[in-house]
Amino acid sequence: MNSQFASTFGLTAPGFPVVAGSTVQRVYDDLRKRIITIQLPPDTTLSRTELTETYEVSQTPIRDALQLLKQEGLVRIYPQSRTVVTRIDVLQIYEAHFLRVALETEVCRRLATDPDPDPSVITRARSIIKMQSAVADDVDQIAIFQELDELFHQTLFAGAKRSSLHQLIRERSGHLERIRRLHLPEKGKIVSILDGHHAIIDAIAARDEQGAVDAIREHLSRTVAKVEDLRKEFPDYFV
Repeated sequence: MNSQFASTFGLTAPGFPVVAGSTVQRVYDDLRKRIITIQLPPDTTLSRTELTETYEVSQTPIRDALQLLKQEGLVRIYPQSRTVVTRIDVLQIYEAHFLRVALETEVCRRLATDPDPDPSVITRARSIIKMQSAVADDVDQIAIFQELDELFHQTLFAGAKRSSLHQLIRERSGHLERIRRLHLPEKGKIVSILDGHHAIIDAIAARDEQGAVDAIREHLSRTVAKVEDLRKEFPDYFV
């Protein structure tokens, strides 16, 4: 998640705890972004020497960043040999989706039934939707659209005071995020995402508990329903 976006909305950009401070975090965040946006496709070999040159850092933060990506299942490290971007694992997609639906359904339920709702949550979420709409027609801004999409959901978790659970989802969703990126260029997909975000926020604002639950479930189901189609379209990207 772009820290500039997150800080704009009073949120902390998600990330794993790191031992070397901002240097490891910077390398990790950028590599992760390049992997989940398919700039670094599955089976890409990552050279530590080239990475040290690219990020102008020593071997240690590169090693630590790659270990974090390994924990997330996004790279496989072959000791004394090479590091390779993993293929997309369908089982991990379904597990991440199960977790996400369970948690986000409850988040939306709580936001819709909060006896003392914070109006700034709705304001922030609507602002993010506007930002997404502004870049929706620009194919060169798909990565930005995807970051804003994640920020929208992070805003809901923060509004329900469950930000740590959003971090848990992020740690488990690397494979899911990659198929979301593959799905984005499909005709009508971006429009359906925006419609889904509007439906979620409208229901929460209207204090419509069931409407909010139905909207988030529908919103989260669309990409997962396309897994097999995407696997046929990109066979070399999947396990």
